[in-house]
Amino acid sequence: MSQSAMSQIRIFSYLPNPRVYKSTITARLNGVSLELTGATPGELADWLWDFNARPLTPEDHQNSQNATSGKTGFSGKLFKTREFMIAHPYGTVPAAFSHDGKIGIFESNSIMRAVARLGDDKLKLYGADAYEASRIDSFLDTALLFARDSQIYLLAIGDRSISQEIQQSTEGALRKYLDGIEQALETNEFLCGDTLSIADICFVCELSLFARDQASFRVLEKIDCQPIWPVVQTDYSNCFNHFTRLLEIPEVDKDLGSYHAKIQSDIQQRLKPN
Repeated sequence: MSQSAMSQIRIFSYLPNPRVYKSTITARLNGVSLELTGATPGELADWLWDFNARPLTPEDHQNSQNATSGKTGFSGKLFKTREFMIAHPYGTVPAAFSHDGKIGIFESNSIMRAVARLGDDKLKLYGADAYEASRIDSFLDTALLFARDSQIYLLAIGDRSISQEIQQSTEGALRKYLDGIEQALETNEFLCGDTLSIADICFVCELSLFARDQASFRVLEKIDCQPIWPVVQTDYSNCFNHFTRLLEIPEVDKDLGSYHAKIQSDIQQRLKPN
């Protein structure tokens, strides 16, 4: 996205991150100028978390005033400025800021909503009135329930603490989320009617993040489990047909195309004999 001082909104996050792509896709569609800064999760531990986020200098390492304990997904010491913590009281990423850095916005759905509002005069991705916006919110709030279980599951796979119980709980949460999506798509082209909204953008991004499950078969087979993705894919045709159509939208493909290509590359790599 744009790297201009005139950006309307700035986001700092680990990358690649489909939850951040909710906002970059929205910005691409409705013409909002967005600046995205970040690095891989491992590299962010060596960054100063701030509106003007940057890699740490030797002097930064000596400044214990900015040192904090790592949170979910991070371990060890992190360095966050006081201004960052004022703007982001939970101290997490993705972390968005108003153009002047005075207002912090946290949680990926809220950041996406802000981007949608900023470009509302070009494309009404957040609905045409209060009723449509509230229906969109209903899908976004439901997605949050699934997102929590999805994060627990993917982190457990990453640190090899995955168990059959975690996987079963996650599959149940995914099915509960997809049940409503499947029903909505019985009568609508998009989740909230005949036009694309941020409910659809949230859906394609959250499901893309979970798609990493496909490449986790080597870890899952050690607990006598298989990936969830191919199982649910056959049970929810409306959901996955919609998912495929959304991925074909150029503004979506710009971010998620390479993300899914990497997943497929990982699958092929792990299929090779040791």
